[in-house]
Amino acid sequence: MIVEQLYTKCLAEAAYYIESKGEVAIIDPMRDIAPYLKMTKDNGAKIKYVFETHFHADFVSGHVDIQRQTGAQIIYGPTAKTSYDVIIAEDNQEFKIGDVTIRVIHTPGHTLESSTYLLIDENGKETALFTGDTLFLGDVGRPDLAIKGDLTREELAGMLFDSLRNRIMPFADDMIIYPSHGAGSSCGKNMSSETVGTLGDQKANNYALRADMTKEEFVKEVTHGILPPPQYFAKNAMMNKMGYSSFDDALNGGNKALSLSDFKTQVENGALILDVRNQTDFVKGFIPNSLFIGLDGTFAMWVGALIEDIHQKIVLVVDEGRSEEAVTRLARVGYDNAVGYLEGGINAYTKELSTIKSISAAQYATLENTSTIDVRKPGEYLSEHVLDAIHHPLDYMLSELDKIETSMQHHIHCAGGYRSVIAISLLMQQGYTDLVNVEGGYDAIKETSAARSEFVCPSTL
Repeated sequence: MIVEQLYTKCLAEAAYYIESKGEVAIIDPMRDIAPYLKMTKDNGAKIKYVFETHFHADFVSGHVDIQRQTGAQIIYGPTAKTSYDVIIAEDNQEFKIGDVTIRVIHTPGHTLESSTYLLIDENGKETALFTGDTLFLGDVGRPDLAIKGDLTREELAGMLFDSLRNRIMPFADDMIIYPSHGAGSSCGKNMSSETVGTLGDQKANNYALRADMTKEEFVKEVTHGILPPPQYFAKNAMMNKMGYSSFDDALNGGNKALSLSDFKTQVENGALILDVRNQTDFVKGFIPNSLFIGLDGTFAMWVGALIEDIHQKIVLVVDEGRSEEAVTRLARVGYDNAVGYLEGGINAYTKELSTIKSISAAQYATLENTSTIDVRKPGEYLSEHVLDAIHHPLDYMLSELDKIETSMQHHIHCAGGYRSVIAISLLMQQGYTDLVNVEGGYDAIKETSAARSEFVCPSTL
């Protein structure tokens, strides 16, 4: 038996490859399915099943393309409804992969169809649980991402409590836990950076599995402090439910070089210029009205959060050799309408480039009476921030433009310098002109002048 986790850091997502006697099951695959097909080819195996733990909201799954290319059957848990051919499994239904068995355990709460898959090895031993977004390491799934229905998030949280207590926690402490996400995902709020653990560790350390916790306490803690989901979540969930065009179509449509003339024509026809280079290069010079989201950061998440129209046509400014990566990562979150990249990169652009003024943290620390905008997430800001800094999280900046003065200078920072450049490019698109990037972000600022910062005690949050 082979069990392998394939982890995608950009989306903090874990897919799983299970093989026995030449038969393969894939759990929660990514949109770009080439790695799974290569593994089966190298091993002389064939994908028999694709198991989906639920309708994912934070990425487009590869299940439909795997079925198209291999004929594998797609398995969802009870209550799921799709527009394409799947097996809707019954609770406790079992499926054979060579000499091993996968049992469906219906665990509603994160969503109604959410299911956990129990792996039973060749000797009949219950060895691992693939928990999807029901149980993470250090956390549990948020109960507010289900495709629209009549249930409140509190009611779903109550279901999640019952699923965890009655369907997962009774298993032995040595049961391996394979979750669908790790730290950095927006599907939970307290996830560990570890991606594999044991049930015993979670019983001991996961706040949501405390033995003395009542359902009322669980519902309160799980729903407290949940930020609104990124706007693309509902759109990805619907694509996973209703189906989508092939990944190859998206890749072929976007991974093609455009002459400067063709590039300009696409922009004139409404295409968004998305510059995906490193932020240090972008600051030095970029095509006016470009949006910066660099490939070297959590690219797909910020694309989904900030580009509101998932059908928006996109032209790319990208370093040589990284165009396929850019188009692939766009498609992972459902942005299938990239129409090409500027051939020759930024050097091919013949008109004057825009720039962003930047200062070091040491220079910033000497300033007085400045307007400072902190674009980090609420938890980061509340833990510690520059005195008198205005908080406008990057995630929600577009909805808060009326609170940001256009006629004054703003110094903008995040934690390390990636998000602040995204924010400045976004504001420049909206007509802001007097913006200054603080290099190194808060990590650098706090090393220069601790007196300029304040700490909010977590007990007061």
